[in-house]
Amino acid sequence: MKKVFLLVIGAFVLIAAGVLFAASRQPEAYHVERSVTTSAPPTAVYAVLQDFRRFGEWSPWEELDPAMKRTFEGPETGAGSVYKWDGNDKVGAGKMTMTAAQPDAHVDVALEFLRPFPSTSQVRWSVAPEGAGSKVIWAMDGKNDTLIAKTFSLFVDMDAMLGKDFEKGLAKLKTVAEKS
Repeated sequence: MKKVFLLVIGAFVLIAAGVLFAASRQPEAYHVERSVTTSAPPTAVYAVLQDFRRFGEWSPWEELDPAMKRTFEGPETGAGSVYKWDGNDKVGAGKMTMTAAQPDAHVDVALEFLRPFPSTSQVRWSVAPEGAGSKVIWAMDGKNDTLIAKTFSLFVDMDAMLGKDFEKGLAKLKTVAEKS
């Protein structure tokens, strides 16, 4: 019985050491990016992106918690505007602060998740003329700078996890911008 116990403990230690070693070899950062082409001109797309009060019209996460609490601070649009949310376990809680907004070109956001897992990342929505419409790129860059984050990245591919949400959000943004 004692030998079996020691074998189980030894196996557990080896597995844990292997996971920690593999985690330590993970990249320090991640990047997620998706794009969509729309018939809406850059001005129409930018008007939606630079107004957090319109985020609910196209966000892929808003429908996950219709009772989510939303607050807005700072200017109504552009740099300095803030969007905070606090919702169920599917959406968590966090804050987006618009750090830059260049008309018809891009919107930059500092994204801070408070719950379920604290983290920060940088988001950029870029808009460029394409044909009679626009190309919109949604990109997010974050850090895997802790062993916990690196271990998480062993089991969860951020690109796969967020990419589908970005695609859904961009499809909704396209619809909203084309109606504007």
